[in-house]
Amino acid sequence: QVQLVESGGGSVQAGGSLRLSCVASGYTYSSNCMGWFRQAPGKEREGVATIATGGGSTYYTNSVKGRFTISQDNAKNTVYLQMNSLKPEDTAMYYCAAEGGGGSCRSLWYAVDNYWGQGTQVTVSS
Repeated sequence: QVQLVESGGGSVQAGGSLRLSCVASGYTYSSNCMGWFRQAPGKEREGVATIATGGGSTYYTNSVKGRFTISQDNAKNTVYLQMNSLKPEDTAMYYCAAEGGGGSCRSLWYAVDNYWGQGTQVTVSS
């Protein structure tokens, strides 16, 4: 059973920073891609960022480019999301995800066969 455990959420003022962490365990194989998604109240879940676990290539949704950075520490089975210059519209529950079907980051982005964490809340006040 794959487990993803997020941490690092909290409440900050606009312009502040947070770093989210996601520790993966229980893998019987290496996922090709991991990433972060978010869901605000009343809105659909959206992809935020992905990282290919092999080559480290990254992808960001337009609204976070230049402000968020996804990174990984493969030795620790941990993925991070550094969030700077936070805005009130970044307020959401943030979920870590791992691609579980042997697919690519495109599969992760479209949630074809993902493993999910329980989520960590990020609240940004103006």
